[in-house]
Amino acid sequence: MAHVRDIEPGAQRVVLIVVAHADDPTLFVGGTIARWADAGWRVVVVRATDDRWDSVGLSETETIERSALELQQAAHVLRIHRIVDLGMATDSLGDASEVALREQIIREIRRWKPYALVTFDPYAMYGEDNQDHVLVAAATDEAFWTSQFDKHHPEQTAQGLAPHGCFERWYFGRRVIDVTDVVDTTDTLERKVDAALCHDAALRNLVHQLRLQAHTGGWQIPALDTALDGDLRPVVEPLIRGAAQRTGARYGLNAAEEFRIVRFGGLADFLTEHGQPLDRFPDSPT
Repeated sequence: MAHVRDIEPGAQRVVLIVVAHADDPTLFVGGTIARWADAGWRVVVVRATDDRWDSVGLSETETIERSALELQQAAHVLRIHRIVDLGMATDSLGDASEVALREQIIREIRRWKPYALVTFDPYAMYGEDNQDHVLVAAATDEAFWTSQFDKHHPEQTAQGLAPHGCFERWYFGRRVIDVTDVVDTTDTLERKVDAALCHDAALRNLVHQLRLQAHTGGWQIPALDTALDGDLRPVVEPLIRGAAQRTGARYGLNAAEEFRIVRFGGLADFLTEHGQPLDRFPDSPT
């Protein structure tokens, strides 16, 4: 049964979040990111793609530039420590090499030495129609354990990037099937909404898609017509706030985000039975 997870003090430890697109961190886990940052964690986001096609009415070059800028703006709102862009073509990872992407994620794990690795849940892909999400989930999940092997990419070790083991894995998704932990995002929901609205290009593209679907079905939604070239908040805010509140209501909270968390490789009972806590946490890179 899922329990409400408190966010412990971070002591400048790193949370590494691996996503496909610029708006993924905010829309999926923005409330939790803000809580991590407030508690003294350093949140690093690895974005696999450049979002080059996630807009309407902009050129490809303009979209790449706007997406990067808007991600930085959202990161400022949520207090994300660093953005790492891998620069792969968006909406094309279905044909990309999982092993090649995994190598880049291993590099970032060894570079940042995170306490927790966060990504899409590869085992909760119900309703997931975005192959970028699917590949990032699979590559990150495998990078968790391959980043610990000295024979995986020894050239990285030669560059000073030693094998590293993440202590926790946090999985999110459109619908997390096996929820283990819930984070109360009541106090950070406003920041999640503000951060989401930073992603103007992507959200206008979403509005455009919704209008196309509605038109095909014989519907008109005046709010979408107004939002496409106007203020996005009247459409975006109720969607984000409503989703967070519905999730929270399932656990007696005003707003929440759900996760499947695996601690110590699934051997948490062994850890507590045989382990001894250290006096201090290992230092994290800057």
